[in-house]
Amino acid sequence: MPNHEDYMRQALDLAAKAESQGEVPVGAVLVHGDKVIGEGYNQVITRADPSAHAEMLAIREAAAVLGNYRLLDCTLYVTLEPCAMCAGLLVHSRITQLVYGAADPKAGACGSQLNLVQHAKLNHQVAITSGILQDECSHRLSAFFRQRRAARKALKQSATPQNQNP
Repeated sequence: MPNHEDYMRQALDLAAKAESQGEVPVGAVLVHGDKVIGEGYNQVITRADPSAHAEMLAIREAAAVLGNYRLLDCTLYVTLEPCAMCAGLLVHSRITQLVYGAADPKAGACGSQLNLVQHAKLNHQVAITSGILQDECSHRLSAFFRQRRAARKALKQSATPQNQNP
């Protein structure tokens, strides 16, 4: 039976697909029992859809597979802590457990900035396990953004006229 690390590795493979398309490398796998019923990776640029986050796509696929918007007894594995939009979706879809790799100190809504999935006033709370393959998940994201910053800097420098001697 696969464990948290096995499913997180599958999510990391999906994150690599996102990265190969120039998307922020986040991948998600949704599991019911021991069966993967939904997968997704960031595609906001590719689809020109601000809601096309890895979690959103995995949950949409899983709901279609189950034929139900309530994803009871399901676990979502995602390489990055979900944002507020995705955290709200986890609550509305009644996902039982969230397992994520890297925390998102800027926009994380499952403990870093706020914790929507365990808010006492909401009708459903999601169990959280964090830090699974954290180093691999964090490294992939950090390397992506480091490369993106370097590319922007190089583009800026190439657009600036060079000082020429008369």
